[in-house]
Amino acid sequence: MSKIMSFFNLIFKFVIIFYIYILNMQAIAVFQGKLKGSYVSFYQDNSQMPVKINVHIKNLTPGKHGFHIHEKGNLLKSDCSECAGHWNPYNKKHGGLQDNNSHAGDLGNIIANDTGEINTHISTDKITLYGKYSILGRSIIVHADEDDLGKGSHHDSPITGHAGKRLDCAIIGHS
Repeated sequence: MSKIMSFFNLIFKFVIIFYIYILNMQAIAVFQGKLKGSYVSFYQDNSQMPVKINVHIKNLTPGKHGFHIHEKGNLLKSDCSECAGHWNPYNKKHGGLQDNNSHAGDLGNIIANDTGEINTHISTDKITLYGKYSILGRSIIVHADEDDLGKGSHHDSPITGHAGKRLDCAIIGHS
């Protein structure tokens, strides 16, 4: 009887480890520049579920700031210019988080309170932590200005949402 219980105990442990390390993916992006001390965490229970994003950012000016995942995780330049454009694996237009025909990396705007802090949660099925289109190794960027979600009249609205300068960037990595 004890051998059977040991066997089931071993199977149970295997299932728990499989769930924690295989099915439940987690990632984090930690800012090291102007937004030092800020971070964004990502959780996805399995490849078919939405990604839950927890945003904890400080040292911003109050108001809206464009918030995007960019194609590359190259932080060689402090102005984040090596991170390339918004993550867009399906060749869609620029838009907002809720728009069906927008870049996968278009997360819309985050809103800093009067003390310049953001603590918010987002959920989206536009991105994944699994497979070929994973955001792991890419970057997350906070912009100086509000993203007009591609609806503005500026020349760069259809591409970047006229979100302004890249304030800081962080690489999205396993956590």
